[in-house]
Amino acid sequence: MKVEGFNPGGSVKMKTARGLIHSAENSGADLAGLRLIESTSGNLGISLAVICAAKNYRLTLVTDPNSNATAVAIMRALGAEVVVITERDDNGGYLGSRISYIQQLQAEDPNVYWLNQYENPTNPTAHEQATAPSVLREFGEVDYLFLGVGTGGTLMGCIDYFRRRSPQTRIIAVDTAGSVNFQPTSGPRHIPGLGTSQRPPILDSQAPDEVLLIPEWETVRECRWLARSSGLLTGGSTGTVLAGIRRLAPGIPPDATVVAISPDLGERYLNSVYDDTWVAERGLDKAPLTDERLPEEELDVLV
Repeated sequence: MKVEGFNPGGSVKMKTARGLIHSAENSGADLAGLRLIESTSGNLGISLAVICAAKNYRLTLVTDPNSNATAVAIMRALGAEVVVITERDDNGGYLGSRISYIQQLQAEDPNVYWLNQYENPTNPTAHEQATAPSVLREFGEVDYLFLGVGTGGTLMGCIDYFRRRSPQTRIIAVDTAGSVNFQPTSGPRHIPGLGTSQRPPILDSQAPDEVLLIPEWETVRECRWLARSSGLLTGGSTGTVLAGIRRLAPGIPPDATVVAISPDLGERYLNSVYDDTWVAERGLDKAPLTDERLPEEELDVLV
């Protein structure tokens, strides 16, 4: 497991944020006189706030009620303005509404600069240049690489790198059930990080070798199992990725090298994934702490 929670921004999104800021700086725009803006469910916002605080850039972050309170508090503590969008989009989520808010603000104010992680090619490039090479350098040979999918930046960057440098590596994309990244219909989602209600333009849904859709109760189960069996407290996205590995484990050779990208640590999820009341209120408490394999009929695999 590559644990991205130990980097300065606390998540894999630190690389995305660094790339987006460098792209803006290289565009020729005078960022000192502009207000940077981005849509975020949490981790990217924190990483952008870290960098903008260090560079003295003004930053507005647009989020929604699914973002955990700890992440929002960290963004504000780092000096970012945070706007919480409460109106749902046509797919029942918030992403479309967040983007509409940014576009409207841009039209009204020429000093607003949208970093746009959903379309900016710097997003996948950041992971092609940093995340993927570090994985291959550390392990030498990777048979299976499991990655969670939000905007698709980490996934597409790793695919671009591994297809050239290690084409035998099987790339498995893991998404949250209810997301429209790999299916046409949306459903309710409660845990921020993975999945979207509007497919990002940078994501090629046909690019992975295999796609897994994981219900959030499995996410909760894996997070709690990992914490209590290894002492590693991770975020919801990591639990989703680990659930994907558990799904495919019966078909993976025992001597294979299997790598998972762990996007963040779990402190920001203490009031959600690790809170019994929060979990029960959302019907996600059917998650026994067990290492038993799931019955075959419960598998939900897209190829």
